[in-house]
Amino acid sequence: MSPGSGNALILGIGNVLLGDEGVGAEVARRILEGPLPDGVECVDGGTGSFVLLEPMRRARRVVLVDAALDGGAPGTVRRLTPRFSRDYPRTLTAHDIGLKDLLDAFHLLGDPPEVVLYAVSVLPPADLALGLSPPVSAALPDLVRRVLAEVAAP
Repeated sequence: MSPGSGNALILGIGNVLLGDEGVGAEVARRILEGPLPDGVECVDGGTGSFVLLEPMRRARRVVLVDAALDGGAPGTVRRLTPRFSRDYPRTLTAHDIGLKDLLDAFHLLGDPPEVVLYAVSVLPPADLALGLSPPVSAALPDLVRRVLAEVAAP
C-alpha cells in the first residue's frame, strides 16, 4: 500500500532476552498467529532500527506496544497518544532512540501517521531472562484484544 492509503501498522517493540522488556514482541507474535483485519500489517520490531522505516511510512495509523519503566505495577497497561519523542515514557533499552527519531522525522516531513502507544509497566530486569513475568503475562490477552480493537476502529 502507498502512504496515505488508510492502512494500520501494529508494531511490537522489545528485546525478548530481557524478560518483560520483550512484551511488545510477544504481543506481535500472538497477533501474527491469527488472521489480521484487512489493511492491517503486524511487525515484530525487535529492538527497532531504520528497517522499520518502510512499514511505518506506508501506515496512516501506527499502534506501538512497548515496555515502560513508568513506576506502575508490572502488567499495568496505559494507552497513550504521543506526538514527539519527549512524549514517550522511559524504556529499558536504547531501541526507543531510533524509533523515536523516526517518528520525529515524520512530523518534520509533514503528514505524520496517527500514533497510539500501549505502554506496559515493567520492572528493570535483574539479569538476562527469556519469557515474561506472571503479571505481564496475565495482561497479554486483554492487551492483544485492545490492540486489535484499536486497528479495527475507523
